[in-house]
Amino acid sequence: MENNRVCDLLEIEYPIFQGAMARIADASLVSAVSEAGGLGIITGAAPTEWVREQIQKTKKLTNKPFGVNIMLMTENADEIADLVCEEKVPVVTTGAGSPGKYMEKWKAHGIKVIPVVASVALAKRMEKAGANAIIAEGTESGGHVGQLTTMALVPQVVDSVNIPVIAAGGIGDGRGVAASFMLGAEAIQIGTRFLVAKECTIHQNYKNKVLSAKDIDTEVTGRPTGHPVRVLRNKLTRNFLKLEKEGASIEELEKLGVGALKKAVVDGDIDNGSLMSGQIAGLINREQTCKEMIIELFDEAKVLFTQFGYR
Repeated sequence: MENNRVCDLLEIEYPIFQGAMARIADASLVSAVSEAGGLGIITGAAPTEWVREQIQKTKKLTNKPFGVNIMLMTENADEIADLVCEEKVPVVTTGAGSPGKYMEKWKAHGIKVIPVVASVALAKRMEKAGANAIIAEGTESGGHVGQLTTMALVPQVVDSVNIPVIAAGGIGDGRGVAASFMLGAEAIQIGTRFLVAKECTIHQNYKNKVLSAKDIDTEVTGRPTGHPVRVLRNKLTRNFLKLEKEGASIEELEKLGVGALKKAVVDGDIDNGSLMSGQIAGLINREQTCKEMIIELFDEAKVLFTQFGYR
C-alpha cells in the first residue's frame, strides 16, 4: 500500500502480520506469509533450540523480513531475547508483559520491536519504552485474550500514541481489513484465518473444526487463572467451565489444560484438545495458500477503500 508507515518500517509489501500462534507458527507458515508479502512471525512459546531451528529454516525458505514473538512470562524468555540478536531477526513482537529490560539490547542489534497490548495504558508505556509500533489486540482473537473489543480498543490506542498501530482480533476478510484502517490502524494481524492455510502444519481435524465453526462456537476459559483463552467449544471446554463453576482451584484448572494444545495441533484430538480460534472462525469456509489469502483480503478491502475514497 502507498504511504504506509508499517510497510515502510518493515520493508514488506502488504500491511499484514501473521499471529504467532503457539505450536502453530513454524517455518512453513511463517515463510509462506513473508514470501507472500506480509510479515510471518515465529512463535517463541517453545524450547529455545526449536525456535532457533525455525529461524534458520525460515531463512532458507525466504529472504523476506520475518519476526519472532516472545511471550515475556515464559521461563526461557531471556534466552529467546538473546537468540533473536544472535540470529539477526529483523522484528520482535512481544506479549504478556513489558519488554523494557530488553529494549536497549534489541535496538543495538537493529531489531524493530512491536509489543501486543490490550489497553491504552500499556500502549503508552510501550511507546515511551521505545517500541516502533503497537499491536492492539481485541478480545475477539483466539488464544490469550484481554477484555476490550477491537472496535473499542483500536481507536483509543490510535489516539493515545504517535507510532503506527496494528489492529488484531476479529479480522477475517476484506471488510475487517477496511474497518481496521477506518479505525486508524495502519496494518492488521490475523491468526485464525491462517489456521486453514495450506502451508499451516496443524492436524487436518483442527482445520476442519475451524472450517465448520459457526459464529457462536468459541468460548473463553481460564478466567479464574488470570490467563483467559478463547477456543472452539468441545469436551475440554465443557469440563473446564464446569470446574470453574464449581470453584476448582487454579492448580486443578491448569492441570486440565496441560498438553491440550499438543493434542489439538499434533494429534488432531478435537474433543480433548485446545482448539484456539477467534470469533471470526464462522467466516472461514475454505483452505487457501497464504498468498491467495493475502491477495484476496486486500483486493476485497481495496474495493471498499475506493468506495469510501480511502487510499
